Amino acid sequence: MFAITFAAVLWGTTGVAVAYLDDLTSLTATTIGFYRLLISAVALLAVTAVRGRTGALIRITREAPGRVILTGVGLGAYQALYFVAVVTAGVGVATVVSLGVAPVVTTAWESIRHRRRPGLRTVTTVVAALVGLALISAAAPAQAGPRPLAGLLAAIASGTVYAISTLLSRDLSQRTDAMTLTTTTSIVGALALLPIAYTQGLAFPVGVATAGLLTYTGVVTTAMAYAMFYAGLRTVPGSVAAVVTLLEPLTAAVLAVAILGEPLPGLTIAGGVLLLAAVAALYYRPRTYRPVSVLS
Repeated sequence: MFAITFAAVLWGTTGVAVAYLDDLTSLTATTIGFYRLLISAVALLAVTAVRGRTGALIRITREAPGRVILTGVGLGAYQALYFVAVVTAGVGVATVVSLGVAPVVTTAWESIRHRRRPGLRTVTTVVAALVGLALISAAAPAQAGPRPLAGLLAAIASGTVYAISTLLSRDLSQRTDAMTLTTTTSIVGALALLPIAYTQGLAFPVGVATAGLLTYTGVVTTAMAYAMFYAGLRTVPGSVAAVVTLLEPLTAAVLAVAILGEPLPGLTIAGGVLLLAAVAALYYRPRTYRPVSVLS
């Protein structure tokens, strides 16, 4: 739980970094996403080579090539779809729908898989988290998109792909270590976003600030964050992970106030309290899952 919480907080810092990159460069959000995954892949490949773990990359790719490819493509796809939703429907709709769909999909899938209805505690926790997310997003500056229906569909697709990616990566996290999984999915995700990033333009003015921000998004908010996320998925159900990662927009909202000087509306405070209460309930719920041993 702590690992996934930490990952969500790191993801929440991405918004501030992207805001500064937007001022310094003409890179699109999708191209920044490509560089995030590319830098993550390069950094993790270097660490893997030093540790002599390249054999683990080959093994997991041979054992589950379909899941590795789908998880990596999903990693890049849900980011691209989310950015499409932001442009066509606005930030509020994109955030609420794309992030809100994931806990619902994962909870429904786990209920179907285990052939039992989700308990009242689970339903209450998910609903409280989603209401908190909606309040935080409602407090953001209004931004109506030019094609709301297309944006809505893109947001639904983004959330669904994220949920599927989470469920697939949970299975993979039980077969290999978190660093190996993060390395392989970063490589596949970068390759998946490359055609889109290439058409939108890869060039940017090289400077200390730009390089530092891109390195931060790649190493900290991607390599480190996803390694923590995949490590947490070894023992935490996907539905729980999907709720905990809703701390990402809360972190982004707090940082926007602290660093970018944005106002702190009452809706943001109320939504943050609900989200934190939902996550706290997950921390103190009875543990019915057990750790799974991971292959060395």
